[in-house]
Amino acid sequence: MNFTYQNPTLIEFGSKKISQISKLIPQNQKVFVVYGGGSIKKNGVYDQVKEALKNHSWCEFGGIEPNPTKETLDKAIAKGREEKVDYVLAVGGGSVADGCKYIINAFYHDGDGWDLLEGKFQPEKALPLGVVLTLAATGSESNTGAVITKAETKEKRFFHSQFSYPKFAILDPNVLKSLDDRQLANGIIDSFIHVCEQYVTQPHGSLAQDYYSEGLLRGLKELAENYDKRDELWYSNLMWMANQALNGLIGLGVPQDWGTHFIGHELSGLYGIDHGRTLAIIQPQLFRELDDEKKDKLLQMGRNVFGIDTQDPEEVIVKLEDLYSSLNVDLNLSNYMNDENIKENVTTLLEKHGFSKFGDRGTINKQVVEKVLNRALKG
Repeated sequence: MNFTYQNPTLIEFGSKKISQISKLIPQNQKVFVVYGGGSIKKNGVYDQVKEALKNHSWCEFGGIEPNPTKETLDKAIAKGREEKVDYVLAVGGGSVADGCKYIINAFYHDGDGWDLLEGKFQPEKALPLGVVLTLAATGSESNTGAVITKAETKEKRFFHSQFSYPKFAILDPNVLKSLDDRQLANGIIDSFIHVCEQYVTQPHGSLAQDYYSEGLLRGLKELAENYDKRDELWYSNLMWMANQALNGLIGLGVPQDWGTHFIGHELSGLYGIDHGRTLAIIQPQLFRELDDEKKDKLLQMGRNVFGIDTQDPEEVIVKLEDLYSSLNVDLNLSNYMNDENIKENVTTLLEKHGFSKFGDRGTINKQVVEKVLNRALKG
């Protein structure tokens, strides 16, 4: 337990909090409102943002994809520079927030913004960022990470920057009510596996991190079990737990894995599969391949999250699959795509991106990934 922790993002949580934008962004700052496919114009969020900015100078850019692409984001940067904006306001889910992190960090860079993802460029300044969250899943509204796709090469990569912490994040659970079942299911799974990446590693004795993780997992499991009985409190709990799953707290000073995410990112970039679904497909099969080294934490999760007393990790893995399947997620990879070169494509990109050995023990390599994909293709 040896770490430094600071999370500077101000969070405004609750109903009608979008109006706080008027106080949170200085009036002398020209605001660049960035959003996705336009759903915010149907669910009332756009109008609330517009009202909150009535005394500000502002402009907008729409069309950020669910897996935000460098190509679209570069167009946003060009418009932001042309408009001489001072402040970026991301209005959307994690993809919009991630895309805006790319925008603010690459804004003053003379070269290619993809240099951020390649580690060739470290910004020394960036535009300030605020977030109005409309989808609960990634926790991007109060962390430094961002995942960006390069459409040209079908690469999906991530970066961190000290400037990426939003100055504020507005979390109004009411906006989640307009989401469809698929988006909500993805949000539960994404949040659940974010916790697992920091929890299902190896024994370490950090009680706060373990017990907090187990509480989040139990809460998310409960939301899944009450999926068809959603009320206002259900949405509030999802929005808050998704934030807590990846705001940095539960991973402090403990081993972290992220193997499921690294493999899932490549699948999502290559084949356009929903991020949450790639995670649900890969995670159980990865645990089966690594059941010896994951045994202690899997059994701990079995006891403290699923309430089963077993010495067999497979029983816990089946519980995970049952949870994901209960949210109408197909766990057979072959039902999402048909490519006989999938193993070569995924492992080639992993190695290109520096992941020849990864996971909390560094034991996930090309051979392990191939075996995991074999299992996933058989469902």
